[in-house]
Amino acid sequence: MAKLKITQIRSRINRPKDQKATLDALGLTRNHKTVEHEDTPQIMGMVNKVKHLVSVESV
Repeated sequence: MAKLKITQIRSRINRPKDQKATLDALGLTRNHKTVEHEDTPQIMGMVNKVKHLVSVESV
């Protein structure tokens, strides 16, 4: 299965609780931090929820 490289590019300050929780679930705790996850429907749903705060690329 393909991997995704997800990087937080915008701040979580003044964001709703659900978006902050989604960033935490993805493992993103600060700006410009990058994590790798498998390309699953669950991960893509989380990325879609915070797509304005992160950048995604396939590995």
